[in-house]
Amino acid sequence: MRRAVKAVVMGASWGGLNAFSTILAALPARFPAAVLLVQHQHASADNRLAWLLSRYSALPVRAPEDKEEILPGHVYVAPPGYHMLVNEDDTVALSTYRPVHFSRPSIDELFFSAGHAYGAALVGVLLTGANDDGSDGLDYIRRRGGHTLVQSPQSSEAPVMPEAAIIKGAAREVLDLERIGPYLADYLVGL
Repeated sequence: MRRAVKAVVMGASWGGLNAFSTILAALPARFPAAVLLVQHQHASADNRLAWLLSRYSALPVRAPEDKEEILPGHVYVAPPGYHMLVNEDDTVALSTYRPVHFSRPSIDELFFSAGHAYGAALVGVLLTGANDDGSDGLDYIRRRGGHTLVQSPQSSEAPVMPEAAIIKGAAREVLDLERIGPYLADYLVGL
């Protein structure tokens, strides 16, 4: 049964390219929600992550511009050196505000803004990583009525990030990496 979900937000650090590509490869072309991704990257990194992930996705993947409209069935990847936020009018905001957890882009910044904008119409997914960025934001999504998933520490290249979310009680579901994409497809599309 298809859920009324407007967006899926995902965050990762160490091991994120593998995690994101595995999940995106499992999402069908008719996936009904927008997908917004934050991968910890140094500000001087080149902006190729969206291009790399597009090779695994049936959905269009791009690094958005500031104030770009968020469309269902599209994947938006935070560009290096910018926090990617969600505005209440379904647009992206790119910010150079201070790093959070030593990171810009920050997972928490995306999760807090999306949780505020979408409430129960949001799914938050926290993946592999070596710090606790994302656990507070994921808990905020849960408290706003959104659905929350965490990659199992056992299937993570770096388990610190998922463990922090589990300890905080932010996860409604804990799944191995290869189960997350099919779970999202079933949860939103009913495949």
